[in-house]
Amino acid sequence: MHPSPLTRRQLLARAGLVGAGALGASILGGCATSTSSTSSSGATAGATGGAAKPITLQSSLSAPPVKSAMEKVVAEFNKLGKGTTTLNTVALETYRVQLPTYLTSANPPDVLTWYAGSVANDYASKGLLLDVSDVWQKMGNYPESLRTLSTDGAGKQIFVPTNYYWWGFFFRKSNFAKWGVQPPRTWSEFLALCETLKGKGIDPIGIGLGDSPWVASIWFDYLNIRINGATYHRELLAGKHSFADAKLKPVFEAWKQALPYFDPKGKAYPFQEATSKLLAGKTGMFLIGTFFAETAPKDVFDDLDFFQFPILDEAVPVAEEAPTDGFFASAKTANVAGAKELLAYLATPEAQATFINNGTGILLPANPEAKINETPLVAKGKAMLAGAKDLTQFFNRDSSDALQTTADTALTRFIDKPGEIDAIQKEWQSAAEKVFKG
Repeated sequence: MHPSPLTRRQLLARAGLVGAGALGASILGGCATSTSSTSSSGATAGATGGAAKPITLQSSLSAPPVKSAMEKVVAEFNKLGKGTTTLNTVALETYRVQLPTYLTSANPPDVLTWYAGSVANDYASKGLLLDVSDVWQKMGNYPESLRTLSTDGAGKQIFVPTNYYWWGFFFRKSNFAKWGVQPPRTWSEFLALCETLKGKGIDPIGIGLGDSPWVASIWFDYLNIRINGATYHRELLAGKHSFADAKLKPVFEAWKQALPYFDPKGKAYPFQEATSKLLAGKTGMFLIGTFFAETAPKDVFDDLDFFQFPILDEAVPVAEEAPTDGFFASAKTANVAGAKELLAYLATPEAQATFINNGTGILLPANPEAKINETPLVAKGKAMLAGAKDLTQFFNRDSSDALQTTADTALTRFIDKPGEIDAIQKEWQSAAEKVFKG
């Protein structure tokens, strides 16, 4: 199922610049290599009942800054006497693969981190998510756009968004100054910048696809919304157009122009290592979401900047990717009341401020009343989203986790063999049809 189309006012409300609106999305999470559990003592009185089962919160927020921040949030909840929550943190890429198993198991976790929009609705359509519409009744300060994004095809709210972030070409200001270059606005300026950096012996574009092949999807997403527009892009991911459509040929042709400037070793390591190469000045820029900062030393934050994905067609309304993350609950939770108590707390300004201010800080809260330490970098990201004519999520968030695997296969193959565009498109469509047919 897919959420209803949003008005421009609703979309801008997500960015916090119309009424009391603010878009929500949790940070994607890092790539820790271990699974860990944290539990804080707390009373089980209140809505959960005196002998209610403790709540298990399964989290993909595994990088040290966000893992620690989430532990603080859970500890604060447990002090309220509304129940006891145990936090179980799993490395993101493991979590991504295991999520369908978590949700379909006989004894699933009660509450889980993940993404809003079509990806959550896909799980809801299979009867796997708890109806949390009554939790939303306590979330009156949330904008209608977020309610729409958290609503399934049956009209039930099945998701609680908590914060959001943006994607862009990140770079170190000191390196751009040293190299004597400026951020580009258009695609031709971008390619010229790449040529300049390459001439200086710098790999212009970082890319990290090692155990995170989904990172390639951001290139497809942005090129498609810059060339064909956000509406077409969402329709494509909903199965209303074919991945073999001739309108996608220019997307791949444009991408092909940039491929010679990619870090040639970028397919071999994950985005965390690509981040390290960017910070070390071994690559010039990196198209990535703000979650990359989870592995960056905080003393470099003041030297970070970004520019929006370049414009390819001035006639196409500018859209940006603004992923929305948060939490949903299993339909099979043994403690419905306790799960809803936790979700209600996660929606509060206090919980979101605790998470953001104790994590990387490069996030925006879904709750418009949350007080965060807004840095110039965050303010710039917020302004970029506010100025967009439309907002998309990310490939799997606007479709499903199942469709994401088809993109991973097609797009990594394209990076390897850019001369096989027609064959890749046809095979991608064949794989996508299997997903849409269930």
